[in-house]
Amino acid sequence: MKKTVLITGASRGIGRETAKILAANNFNVAINYYKSEEEAEKLYCQLLDMKCDVIKVQGDVRNRVQVDNMINIIYRRFGNIDILVNNAGVAQQKLFTDISEDDWNLMFDVNIKGIFNCCQSVLPKMINSKKGKIINISSIWGITGSSCEVHYSASKAAVIGFTKALAKEVGPSNIQVNCVAPGIIETDMNSHLDASAMEELKSNTPLGVVGSARDIAEVVLFLASNKANFITGQVISPNGGFVI
Repeated sequence: MKKTVLITGASRGIGRETAKILAANNFNVAINYYKSEEEAEKLYCQLLDMKCDVIKVQGDVRNRVQVDNMINIIYRRFGNIDILVNNAGVAQQKLFTDISEDDWNLMFDVNIKGIFNCCQSVLPKMINSKKGKIINISSIWGITGSSCEVHYSASKAAVIGFTKALAKEVGPSNIQVNCVAPGIIETDMNSHLDASAMEELKSNTPLGVVGSARDIAEVVLFLASNKANFITGQVISPNGGFVI
């Protein structure tokens, strides 16, 4: 029986590549998006062309009512959600002294409250069926911290703590909860970096390259597969050796 995966923030970047690689590996795919309707529609059509069973669902992960509605739509279509990939996130570079309360609240509302909402919405059914996988996307900066990204780093560190604690709590229900903490990845989130900044990051990476969204999607695919059934509470950081 085909498994169903919900990917939040799936219309672009890592989320989009994750949707494509899971579709290619015979998963039913639920594409969540908030504002990027055009990009979500393009991805939806791509997955249909791949003969994937796919649905796209609009919803703001910060809003519990919208999250519950989204989850219920997916249940009605596929009957279950076997894998939740909490990918939706925002980033911002600012001096700490310039971060406003609104900046801080947005970062935590999307990056950690969104995960809280989605996990709480899917877990009752996972616990009842004694199976499921949750994969949270953090960041290397959640491990090391980054100058001029205090609020982003703090929110992504919270994702790591959330993952480890929840894994212990739901492990007895045969649910695996893991975290992927990407290094420097060539996505829209890093599009503000100019060529010289990217070259410097490459030179500081032992492998000499920055990562691609596909690199991260491959890790998510592994964690979503039966090959990772004995892995839980872990943080995997594909970063080219940037941090060891």
